[in-house]
Amino acid sequence: MTRLLIKKQLWEIFRAYFYDAKKNKKRSTVSTVLFFVLFAAIMLVLLGGIFAGMGIGMCFVLVAANLDWMYFAMFVLVAVLLGCFGSVFNTFSCLYLSKDNDLLLSMPIPIKTIMVSRLMTVYLMGLMYSGIVMLPGVIVYWILGRFTVGSVLGGLLLTFLVSVFVLVLSCALGWVVAKVSTKLKNKSFITVIIALVGFGLYYMVCFRAQEILEAFLNNAVAWGESIQGKVYPLYLIGSVGCGDIKGCILVTVVVALLFVLTWTLIEKSFLSITTATGKVSRVKFQKQALKQKSPKQALFFKELKRFTDSATYMLNCGLGGICIVVLGGFFLIKGADLLGAIRQEMPFLAGAVAPIYAGALIMAITMNEMTVPSISLEGKNMWILRSLPIDTKEIITQKLNLQFVLTGIPTLLAGICGIIVMRDTPVEAILAMALALAYGFFYAVIGMFLGIKMVNLNWTNEGSVIKQSLNVAIGIFGGFFYGLAVILAAIPLTAFMGAVPYLILATVVTLALGGVTTWWLYTGGVKEINSMAI
Repeated sequence: MTRLLIKKQLWEIFRAYFYDAKKNKKRSTVSTVLFFVLFAAIMLVLLGGIFAGMGIGMCFVLVAANLDWMYFAMFVLVAVLLGCFGSVFNTFSCLYLSKDNDLLLSMPIPIKTIMVSRLMTVYLMGLMYSGIVMLPGVIVYWILGRFTVGSVLGGLLLTFLVSVFVLVLSCALGWVVAKVSTKLKNKSFITVIIALVGFGLYYMVCFRAQEILEAFLNNAVAWGESIQGKVYPLYLIGSVGCGDIKGCILVTVVVALLFVLTWTLIEKSFLSITTATGKVSRVKFQKQALKQKSPKQALFFKELKRFTDSATYMLNCGLGGICIVVLGGFFLIKGADLLGAIRQEMPFLAGAVAPIYAGALIMAITMNEMTVPSISLEGKNMWILRSLPIDTKEIITQKLNLQFVLTGIPTLLAGICGIIVMRDTPVEAILAMALALAYGFFYAVIGMFLGIKMVNLNWTNEGSVIKQSLNVAIGIFGGFFYGLAVILAAIPLTAFMGAVPYLILATVVTLALGGVTTWWLYTGGVKEINSMAI
């Protein structure tokens, strides 16, 4: 039974490899194999290659300085971080708040069997993430460092102990997330915030990884002495990879005790968390008059609620708003220095700064694509929307208005930042903001056009229309190319006609394209939406 439950859990994790949600049918064997080959290539070749390169960069320096233990300690820290980050949400959904809890608990299956199967699944996922860090590091050490019986056994033991420790941490963090989740009413915003924090940390580490690694290697001896004196447990952990007997025994005992403690705590809290129904607030009835909303307001707030209720929708189609604000803030802080550098180093670009800023805003706006999947997200309930006494034009208008609001406000803020920085050329700065706003209008209506022409109402998972649709890909890449074209065309044309005429021309062209698309939406688009409900 345990084996079957583990197989079921793994099938759910890799469900997309076996089942095509868009077509609502099983994938062919060839397609499934290709998906797994691609996954293996990404994990082994790409990620494995990255960490192997990291090992090559550190191994020579640290081994020459007799700091072998520090080499393994650094890999352990990275493996634990990646392992926990990669498996904590799987722990949350798989171990504690799985959707089949009621079904499994109603069957004559011992609770410990369910726990073992889910813990094993969590362990395998953690092993996949931590192992892709540890194994390349261990192999590089065997090749470039010291290849002895002790280092071979120690490296394999350390890889195993790290995977168990990742399991312990994932269970603890997953327990916290599960506890918090049962107390929250709207979980989508929490998911979005955590994801954004994760993205921010990831890109911060990526941008500074080389700098951090060089600083660490240049001061490796001093760091080693400090760690060995003040953080002795980290020294013991690193010594396991070198085959140190004392380190192997102590670290193995500690990890084993932590695992036993984790098992005991999970055993005591598993049933209470898996059967929790979440927070149910008691509201005292108070008589009050209901505020009637107009059809326009009701449709708009319906679209807004659909957007805010889905973390997938917000992260994949609303990230542009944050990017626009970040871009404006960055330009406000660094814009003066950037303008000075351009005037000194690249004077031929001095007249194209405003169009280049507008093009950068266009690229950021492209990440706001709420209108592209909005029609498809109605799904099989489209007939309900069409059965209401509401004009189809109003449905289109309010779907567009959602993107206008969530894109226009950040664009205005970023445009004001541009006006402050480019105060020497205020007309150009204002026209750059106007071009960005014009593109925001055009991108919303062209997104609705793509959503209607490539509609998919027969989906089983909203992610298939939000992330995996051809119209979404066309919208994103088309928008990036539009912004790139604005920037590239600005370099020669501003030298010929000046920035102001160029920005006016680009704005007029963008508004004209948006106007033509809008005319089709309220004529041909209305007809196509009406035919969807038949």
